[in-house]
Order: sequence, then structure tokens, then C-alpha cells
Amino acid sequence: MSEGPWYYCLKHHQVEPFEGCKAADRLGPYATPGDASQALERVAERNQEWDGEDEDEEAQEVADDDGWPQLPPQ
Repeated sequence: MSEGPWYYCLKHHQVEPFEGCKAADRLGPYATPGDASQALERVAERNQEWDGEDEDEEAQEVADDDGWPQLPPQ
């Protein structure tokens, strides 16, 4: 295989070098083929983290919502 960077192709479900499919069809770049092969797992982990952060923010907004606009902190 050629030198990196490496990408995970969403169309073909495989790791490929820079010369692979168009950017819209892949994730990356990654430093190694191993990192690229775990791209979908990393996406799932990040989505879970972000979903948790969104839930925390929504809970805080509900707790702060007294019907009046919030002033920015000074």
C-alpha cells in the first residue's frame, strides 16, 4: 500500500489511500490504515458523546427557562 493519509470509503466500506474515491464518499484523513478502519466506530462514539452534551444543555435550558430572555454573562 502507498503512504498515507488514509481514508475510510463509505461507498465501498474499505480503507483507501488519498487517490481513492471522492471526498464526499469518505471519512478522514487518518494517519494509519488501522485508524481509518475504525472510522465508523469513532463516529459512533463521538455521536454518543455529543448526544449526551446536547441532553445536558437541554436540561440546563429547561432549568433556566423562566420565560424571560437570558442576559449574557458579564
